[in-house]
Amino acid sequence: MQIERTTDEIVIRIPSYVDTQGLQRLIDFLTYREATAKSKAKQSDVDELAAEVKKGWWDKNRSRFVK
Repeated sequence: MQIERTTDEIVIRIPSYVDTQGLQRLIDFLTYREATAKSKAKQSDVDELAAEVKKGWWDKNRSRFVK
């Protein structure tokens, strides 16, 4: 594995025999870290938003599951 830092990015080179499933989980985590790096949101704000989204989804889809 090689890690190189340039002025604009970090480049990671990994051999092709590395497990792609584990690598995908790592990439998903890094994508999350990149997306939230500049966030000033508190965990309580995130939890509240998640609860609102779940409730909205359930309100729209309840009839598909409860007859």
